[in-house]
Amino acid sequence: MLKCTKVSITREKHTRDYVPEGAISFSDKDTEGIIQPHNDALVISVLINKSRVKHVLIDSGSSVNSILSRIVEQLGLQDQIVLAMRVLNRFNMACETRKGEITLLVNTAETTQEIKFYVFEGDMRYNALFRRPWVHSMRAVLSTLHQALKFPTPGGVIVYGEQLAAKEMFALDEVILVPAVSI
Repeated sequence: MLKCTKVSITREKHTRDYVPEGAISFSDKDTEGIIQPHNDALVISVLINKSRVKHVLIDSGSSVNSILSRIVEQLGLQDQIVLAMRVLNRFNMACETRKGEITLLVNTAETTQEIKFYVFEGDMRYNALFRRPWVHSMRAVLSTLHQALKFPTPGGVIVYGEQLAAKEMFALDEVILVPAVSI
């Protein structure tokens, strides 16, 4: 003989508009002022060594923060680079040798943190690349759709992003065809 028990489960109703207190989220209001439609990367500016560094790409898809060696030289901090030759594979499986490592104080919208960077030679459209370690240390939530990064501070949640800088960085230069002149 089997005994059957009826179990009833009651669930709290969740709607898209319901956001628990203290949660960071994005809404349609956050897209105001954003040029739509877009396929822009998330780009910000930060203060490093009391200098504004523009064209910092936010990419949560990898695990290393990187900065160009020419930026470190412009900041006057090349003597702080700790030499360490290692090879990293990039997303396209190309290998890149880093020049060394450096730890820098980075100020983002009045939030300062020590960030470890790998220093690379080469030429990229961005000056620095912030990846998962930085995003996690900032307790940030990012949305490329909203072209914004939100993170908590003692004064509240900061919203930060620079779509126009992203458009500048990744814009194609206009090519003007000049007819060939025969001599």
